[in-house]
Amino acid sequence: MAMREYLVGEVAEEYAEGLLSRREAVRRLGLLGVALPGATALLAACGGDDDDAEAEGPQATPAGPVTPAATPPPGKDVGKLITYTADGQRFRAAYKAAAKPKGAVLVIHENKGLTTHFFELVGRMAANGYSALCVDLLSREGKDGLAGFDDQAAATAALSAMPAEQLLGDLRSAADELLERAGDDLKLGAMGFCFGGGMTWNLLQKGPGQERRLRAAIPFYGPAPAEPDFTGSRAAVLGMFAGDDERVNGTMAAAEEALQTAKLTYEIKVWDGAQHAFFNDTGERYDETATTAAQKQLLAWFDKHLA
Repeated sequence: MAMREYLVGEVAEEYAEGLLSRREAVRRLGLLGVALPGATALLAACGGDDDDAEAEGPQATPAGPVTPAATPPPGKDVGKLITYTADGQRFRAAYKAAAKPKGAVLVIHENKGLTTHFFELVGRMAANGYSALCVDLLSREGKDGLAGFDDQAAATAALSAMPAEQLLGDLRSAADELLERAGDDLKLGAMGFCFGGGMTWNLLQKGPGQERRLRAAIPFYGPAPAEPDFTGSRAAVLGMFAGDDERVNGTMAAAEEALQTAKLTYEIKVWDGAQHAFFNDTGERYDETATTAAQKQLLAWFDKHLA
């Protein structure tokens, strides 16, 4: 699934669930390159009204831009903001070292960028024995990355416009930085969420620059690439999917077939009743029960394949 297509579908899905007003959905689709007639038709197909009336539920996001939460939250148990340079480019990232690291984990953020949630998640991984880094993939958009945007939807649109090879190259340099800080002797894992889940699948892809160091990968509800080929990988893969996430789950069969063809160790876990983005405790779809169980399973997976 192409990333822009995926992000367009996500806006439509959030509108259909009452999480976005019609006006805000049209605005976000416009930022993603969907002209007004196409946006109107798409939202009407989702059950919306194609006139100018606002008929949203109480959870719908207001029509105006939403300021990103792009700074680390207070507290000693969260990732700290770092900067590093790779190929002449300055990158921002959240990083935290484990006291006694069992492995190193590259965390890949959602389509909203390096938000507060990912500073917290990096800290959570470090507390469980894994030095972790989450690079701000919007770093190329200016010295402040996500923090330089005053509109969350514009940040997402900027991510959608980035070439896949550029994103993958930035993730590989982030892995280099992580291992340089945490220790080159550690085994490398990766986990990503939503957009980041899709990028995790792409890190497993066969092709130039294949990440042979990657020993474990956990994509959360991320779309698998079209015609995936994982035969160049050595990673043990735990695919995490939400039961109520039909759009992303449509890529599951192709991903599993590719894992089998590549003869990789893998498991596919579908969390029944959970929605897309259920793991993010700052979002509307957060599912505490599924998240608690999923975190236990992801740590067990890294303990088995990285520690």
